[in-house]
Amino acid sequence: MPCCHDSCCLPVVASPTKEESARWRRALWIALIVNAGFFLAEIIAGVMAGSASLQADALDFFGDTANYAISLAVTGMALIWRSRAALLKGMTMLVFALWVLGNTLWHAWSATLPHAGTMGLIGGLALFANGGVALMLYRFRSGDANMRSVWICSRNDAIGNLAVLLAALGVFGTGTGWPDIIVACVMGGLGLWGGLQIVRHSMKEVGRTTAEVIV
Repeated sequence: MPCCHDSCCLPVVASPTKEESARWRRALWIALIVNAGFFLAEIIAGVMAGSASLQADALDFFGDTANYAISLAVTGMALIWRSRAALLKGMTMLVFALWVLGNTLWHAWSATLPHAGTMGLIGGLALFANGGVALMLYRFRSGDANMRSVWICSRNDAIGNLAVLLAALGVFGTGTGWPDIIVACVMGGLGLWGGLQIVRHSMKEVGRTTAEVIV
């Protein structure tokens, strides 16, 4: 795995070939459609079930839909623009993660008891969909900051879906909403960590590319 702690070991990323760009675009369109559909499904189910973790997962789907749309828009552009797009997406992830944590605190304060059955059903379907998207995008995980940001988002979403299933089991077993609250907090923390990774990587990439242009 490439070192990401300083700019001297940031890997040099070549521009993708025409064939690679075509495969990348196809993968992004599929991911965009899947995420847009599950955002609508989860936000409705999350509100109806009173589940903080489902709502957090829905917000991830929404963020990733925008993520894929931006990635499609900058595909084929110069590395500096792809890196700037990744920086924007990383900062957006941080904002979403903070919203998730705030919403989770509200559910904890309100002592909400979510519906475990709805959480399990929607979480299972979302895991199946996100797992497929993550596998499809796995080949692009070592690309530029933009490609890496898409892979990180998809990986985090699959982990989040699994966490929702665990929360559903916990709610069903304990009869309380605390498993849902705990999982939503973990998902918010995961979003913060992923966003920081993307911001750090893209800022180094932007700095290096800018320096090369000046030289």
